[in-house]
Amino acid sequence: MLTKERAGKADQAIKRRPRGRPKTVNDDARRAEIVKEARATFYELGYGGTTMDLVAARCRISKQTLYKLFPSKSDLFMAIIAEHRASMLALPRDPEEDLPFAEALEQIFMIDMDEEQERERDAFIHLAISESQRFPEIATLLHTHGAQQSQRILADWLAEQQRRGVIEIDDAASGGRMLMNMIFGAMISKPGHPNDWPDRETRLRHLRQCIAIFTAGVQPRKGCR
Repeated sequence: MLTKERAGKADQAIKRRPRGRPKTVNDDARRAEIVKEARATFYELGYGGTTMDLVAARCRISKQTLYKLFPSKSDLFMAIIAEHRASMLALPRDPEEDLPFAEALEQIFMIDMDEEQERERDAFIHLAISESQRFPEIATLLHTHGAQQSQRILADWLAEQQRRGVIEIDDAASGGRMLMNMIFGAMISKPGHPNDWPDRETRLRHLRQCIAIFTAGVQPRKGCR
């Protein structure tokens, strides 16, 4: 009787044990959980106050597991930068997308995101600005994996619109930088600088006007070629 009971428990354990591809899914889920916990820790303690040991403890995983997924603290921070970049620019786009140019820009810059998403984005920006002044490696990571890569993928999208005949632009890279300066300059409040918009609707109108002005400037000029 005891043997049958043990055999039954063993069978249940085998059924619960993940096999083959589920391990990849579990690793991806674990990676997302680690990034989420690490982001909260960076916000709380800053880059200097956050250690890999602390992140492992808060995630309730072994240091070996953490280092397997993220070999260093900078790798962990890069994952957070990549996640943040996705909250700033909705790129790349579906190649088959056929939205009006201005509407596509509104979606790319997510100008009407909700307040909770805005708070999350602002929290990272404030962390990035303050920690970049203390840790040069953070400034390098943000430039290489954040702003620089964002400008590149936006310029690639603009160049594709040029190839499709949607717009006329002499320098897609310059156009991308111009757009990012206009939009993010109005969307982001820097640490120590109060938000001078009377309300979110006023800021949204301003952002749409920025997009309208840029769109008008790159409209194809018929009969000029």
